[in-house]
Amino acid sequence: MIKFCFQSSRNLHIRHLHQIDSYDNRVEEQLKASGFYYVSQIGRIVSHRPTVDALVERWRPKMHTFHLPYGECTITLEDVAMILGLRTDGLPVTGSTDHSTSGLENECLAQFGVAPGSKDHKGSGIKLAWFRTLKRCQHLTDQVSKEIYVKCHIMCLFGTTLFSDKSGISVHWKYLPLLRDFSQIHKFSWGSACLAHMYRSLCRASRYDCKDMDGPLALLLVWAWIRMPTIGPLPVDTSFPLARRWNDYQPTTEHYKNWTTSDVRRRLDDLPLDGFVWDAYSPNRVAPHVIPFDINNGANFLSATVPLICFEAVEWHPTDRIRRQFGFHQDPPVEAMKLGASHNIVLTGPKNKNWGVEDAVWISQWLNSSMCVLTSEHVDNYQPSDQYMDWYIGKFGDHLRVSELAEQEEEGQQEQPYQQEQQPQQEQPPQQQGPHRQEQPLVSQSYAYAPYPYLPYQ
Repeated sequence: MIKFCFQSSRNLHIRHLHQIDSYDNRVEEQLKASGFYYVSQIGRIVSHRPTVDALVERWRPKMHTFHLPYGECTITLEDVAMILGLRTDGLPVTGSTDHSTSGLENECLAQFGVAPGSKDHKGSGIKLAWFRTLKRCQHLTDQVSKEIYVKCHIMCLFGTTLFSDKSGISVHWKYLPLLRDFSQIHKFSWGSACLAHMYRSLCRASRYDCKDMDGPLALLLVWAWIRMPTIGPLPVDTSFPLARRWNDYQPTTEHYKNWTTSDVRRRLDDLPLDGFVWDAYSPNRVAPHVIPFDINNGANFLSATVPLICFEAVEWHPTDRIRRQFGFHQDPPVEAMKLGASHNIVLTGPKNKNWGVEDAVWISQWLNSSMCVLTSEHVDNYQPSDQYMDWYIGKFGDHLRVSELAEQEEEGQQEQPYQQEQQPQQEQPPQQQGPHRQEQPLVSQSYAYAPYPYLPYQ
């Protein structure tokens, strides 16, 4: 039997969310050309650990979805485009990884004319402080210095917001080769790579032995606040990208600051039928003129059921399981895509590989994403069908009341020391329960399903 392990019992460490690095207005034109202008406007999103904890508990690594009372949902390419303002179509973010110091130094010399010293990098990670120092040294009087400035700014965005690691002070240099040709930077699908990193972070955090969580947590929090307004603060304005609406927000209610994981967990358990906003970006919720043209330009591919790629990370975009988020009727989905060994690869230790070759099959699927978009007639009613709910409750219903499962685990932990203390005083082993005795129910009588040993994933 798999042992329950909730966030309260393992103290998952959540990385502090950094302020987005500021930039000089003289490089605004180059920043827009690179595709990172909108995400640079976000500012600072205040982290809220109880919300992250409660969401991680409901994440299912095999499906890449959250399980809520009335169905599955997830963060999609559409959410990334609207929340962060990143391009979600285009070339996959992939290439080679080189663990050698010489490779790192040569790449920096080629692009910046200077290489980080031994104290400015560790392994394959270059310290963000080195990029910030180089950024400040640019005089911004010509195109070359402006491009170097923007490249340093982008690498800082990678290390703090989009592809952050658990250290929070460095960024892997594998992204630098994709910045060599400044005119080509905007052609990569940085949004899908960010989403792949988000999925990978959630999958790791849902493991019982994980103690830290990295990744684009601002994306996770703002997604939850947009889709489930009852578990988050109200936005402070109506700007774009949508994450900017929570820039340095002040909780609209005092008790929000004091919420615990149990409070958020209970609110998700009691989420009403209309508590999840399926049409979060419809014209009646987000004014069409607010969304820039270049973000809307890739809207046709947002619902594609395809792999998400970011170098060694390959994750699955399960839009066939969350069709209601795109305005379609949801039937019981087919079995979740199995990624095999590609789902467990990490860059620990020397890994000198060309991921464009290693992941050729997945890359081919991504490049043909236009063949995998959802198609159907849009519906006005987002309520789940009886057929879907029968399938959903029958398959996953025994772990949807997370609060009760957590309470049972806490009660078991409190009883265990007492039982261990009393055990030496027992002269005879306890009598085996006879067949005429009725077993105690595993959950309260108000719910017909028993605990399911699936939280978090082991």
